[in-house]
Amino acid sequence: MLTLSLLKIEAGNFVQELRTRAIPQLYGITDGKAVGTYVEQTFNQYLGIKYSYILGSAASGIDFPELEVDLKVTSIRQPQSSCPFRDASQKIYGLGYHLLVFAYEKLDIHESRTATLNFQHAIFVEKERTGDYQTTYGLREILRRQGNTDDIIAFLDERNLPLDEIGRELLADRIINQPPELGYLTISNALQWRLQYRRIIEQAQMNTLGVENLLGGRLS
Repeated sequence: MLTLSLLKIEAGNFVQELRTRAIPQLYGITDGKAVGTYVEQTFNQYLGIKYSYILGSAASGIDFPELEVDLKVTSIRQPQSSCPFRDASQKIYGLGYHLLVFAYEKLDIHESRTATLNFQHAIFVEKERTGDYQTTYGLREILRRQGNTDDIIAFLDERNLPLDEIGRELLADRIINQPPELGYLTISNALQWRLQYRRIIEQAQMNTLGVENLLGGRLS
C-alpha cells in the first residue's frame, strides 16, 4: 500500500534513477507537456511494481487522489504549470491538495540521439502551503495590524480575485475567523490557475516548514 511517506521516499529515488537514463523517445522534443507525460507515466510504472494505489483520473483531477497529491513536472528554465480553477479561496487557503514538483533540465545527446533529464529538484509542498505568497502574506499582515473586515475586502478587491461583492464579504469573514497559512506559490488569475514554483525551490533549500526537499544532498 502506497502511503504519503513512501511516496516521498520513492519520488527521490525515482528522480535519482531517471536522471541517469538515456531516453530516445524525448530526443529533439521541446514540448514540456510531452516530457511531463513521459515522466508521469514512467513514475507510475515505477510505483506500480511495488505498490497498489488508485491512479488519478479526470474526475479526481489529481494524480494520487487517495493521498491528496498532484504531481507537477516542469522545466527548471521556467518552473511553472497550470491547474484547474475551483474557486478564489484556493489562492488564500491553498489548492486543496499537496503538490509533488519535479524540476528538470533536458539535454539532447546528438551522438546517440537520446535525451537525458537532469532533475535538479524534487519538492513536496503541503496543501496548507499551496496558497499564493503575496496574497497570503498581505492578509496575514493586515490581521497582524488588527485590520478588520473592511480592510480585507479592500485588499481582496485590489488583488482582483475573481469574486463578486457578496463573495468578497463571505471570504473576508472566513479570513478573520480562520487566518490562512503563508503560501509559497505564485498563482496568476486565469481560466486555469497558473502556478509558478521559483519560490518553493528557494524555500526547499532552506528547510521551510511545509516545503520539503526530497533529494537532500543527493544531487550535485
